[in-house]
Amino acid sequence: MSLIEKINRDNLPNHVAIIMDGNGRWAKQKGLLRVIGHENGTKAVRETVEASAELGIKNLTLYAFSTENWNRPKLEVQTLMKLLVKSLKKEIKTLQDNNIKLSAIGCLQDLPKNAYAELQDVIEKTKNNTNMTLTLALSYGSREEIVNVIKELSVKVKNNIISSESIDESIINKHLYTQNLPDVDLLIRTSGEQRISNFLLWQIAYAELYFTDILWPDFKKENLYEALINYQNRERRFGKTSEQLTP
Repeated sequence: MSLIEKINRDNLPNHVAIIMDGNGRWAKQKGLLRVIGHENGTKAVRETVEASAELGIKNLTLYAFSTENWNRPKLEVQTLMKLLVKSLKKEIKTLQDNNIKLSAIGCLQDLPKNAYAELQDVIEKTKNNTNMTLTLALSYGSREEIVNVIKELSVKVKNNIISSESIDESIINKHLYTQNLPDVDLLIRTSGEQRISNFLLWQIAYAELYFTDILWPDFKKENLYEALINYQNRERRFGKTSEQLTP
């Protein structure tokens, strides 16, 4: 039986998030410039997106560029932004052919004007697609996201728009970047690192975590299948005991 045949399509995670780590190390191992690693990483993105859509995963979020990444060498950041624009232009056909809606979260106003414009163009062109929502986390930091929510709610309380007593999880969810997305069910991180790296801290409260040593440019659809099979073999308790979960 092949890997894909082992996947129970009736028990897929509704929302998969991926920390795409290892582009730089992949390039270094091969004696190449870091940018070559990032370029090869886009191939892994395409394969993962297509495989997810084919399986029927409804929401896929990719950690593409963190707020901390702005501290990288200027040339690398400029190259990453150019690669983003190039990829968006190139992959619009893939998104349309697979009926995928593109979304983005983060401090998008920090992106270069051409990158922001291209991103908004693809978002607009794919807004009516229904098979899957692909969300790119760009200039994203979860702590900053939560701080912004607190500031926004504080202003609303001060102006008597809402009361402090009314603030609950649902109110907070409605003020997050991910307000239109469900909580994450499965978080995948590549490259052998076992960190969350300030990614969707609120949204992964009950997510299953899956770590693999594979560097992102080498991540294939079979590796996604392995992560999904591992997920389906776990018992998700949400704070309950196994006895409570038994019908």
